[in-house]
Amino acid sequence: MSRPAAVAALLAAALLLTGCATPRSGSLGPAPTAPPPVTTPVASASPPTTPPPPPAGPGPSALPASTTAGPARPGTVTVELWYVRDGRIAPTRRTRPATVATSRLALAELAAGPTPVEAATGLSTLLPAGGEVTGIAAGVATVAPAPAGGDPTTRRLREAQVVYTLTQFPTVRRVRFAAGPPLGRGDYPGLLPPILVTGPAIGERVGSPVTVAGSADVFEATVTVRVLDAAGRAVATAFTTATCGTGCRGDYRIAVTYRVPREQAGTIEVYEVSADDGTRTHVVTVPVTLTPPG
Repeated sequence: MSRPAAVAALLAAALLLTGCATPRSGSLGPAPTAPPPVTTPVASASPPTTPPPPPAGPGPSALPASTTAGPARPGTVTVELWYVRDGRIAPTRRTRPATVATSRLALAELAAGPTPVEAATGLSTLLPAGGEVTGIAAGVATVAPAPAGGDPTTRRLREAQVVYTLTQFPTVRRVRFAAGPPLGRGDYPGLLPPILVTGPAIGERVGSPVTVAGSADVFEATVTVRVLDAAGRAVATAFTTATCGTGCRGDYRIAVTYRVPREQAGTIEVYEVSADDGTRTHVVTVPVTLTPPG
């Protein structure tokens, strides 16, 4: 075979092989532009369906806790109780299980009298049991039956106990006994002691600095505070001035820093220093539990 004939035969064979090959575009497809999706085998050959839309409202498991359980209620309630000491009235605080009938709770606790710790500070009650709030309208609480019996001084102290105790609540501004006129705190002048301590409460657990607050009508409005440890030693002394004094009652508030090595029983002592001889007068003692600095 001549050289031109051989070349022609080779070209013809190459053309035959090319025509029999499978085109690449039919076997692999176009180059992917993203990783191929992962598919999950299905049990049947039926085409996949679009899942139904979620319900219009949230299911029970999606509701917030406050919606299903209702608003949280405190487990306890603290009420201020006004008792009698040395012919005047003075407050203490007591914590009891929460109730919606707080006025009934307060009057029941008032008639039950002070705890042994409170009684040790000189507190007592003159209020007999049985009195209840029969209604509250326009800021006036009606109490029946009215505390009766005894001399006028005793009846006045009984009424003051009730008036001061019930008017701690925001819905009560005055108190009516039976068919009498509504009475407020201002109707009982002279029944507060020269020094009144509203905080800390008797038996309270306190830390340093302890805030001592109340009201006073003392010479030059000066109030002195001592913190005593379990042995009766003074671990802190401070003084402050009320907003008014010497013939008028003013508020006072002071933070007193003390130091004790361990938790122990203690006493907050609030008094006036006599201008005549420097002795402590009008002393109010509040037993507390002292805790050491954290």
